[in-house]
Amino acid sequence: MGNSIITGVAGRRNRAKVMKISGETFKVKTPVFGTDVIKDYPGHVLLESEKVKRFGIRAKPLEPEEELKPKKIYFLVELPKLPEEKVPRRTRSAVNTSAKDRLECLMLSRKSGSDMSIGRRQDPAAGPTQVKLRLPRAQLEKLAKDSKDETELAERIVQLCSAQNL
Repeated sequence: MGNSIITGVAGRRNRAKVMKISGETFKVKTPVFGTDVIKDYPGHVLLESEKVKRFGIRAKPLEPEEELKPKKIYFLVELPKLPEEKVPRRTRSAVNTSAKDRLECLMLSRKSGSDMSIGRRQDPAAGPTQVKLRLPRAQLEKLAKDSKDETELAERIVQLCSAQNL
């Protein structure tokens, strides 16, 4: 009778306890590897209770090939899924242009946007400035007839444009 009690106690000492998040526990007979325990729980890992006490949420999970030790408590935890990284979309135009051409186009578009301001006086040495306006043909012809030369025509168009913008 004494032998059966000793073997019963010795059998209990060779077990490791595994606790789920729900609080449910089960015992596994050692020696057993982590893969044998988590094979029924995909996406789960085992954490040693002592490491959880010491490191908290930063505790490293047991390796699957690591052996569970008898008389220890392990937590069976499901790892949270990491959010997927969003890959930025790249748009490509049908026109194959070099980087130098695109940079030049960008510089020109910025320059033309800054040159559109009518109220500013510009350096005459900088060259002519182009401004796109939509005027009825009849109005443009009238302005051309009333003007002496191109400079006066340009001044009248600028005055007309500034009057419309106000």
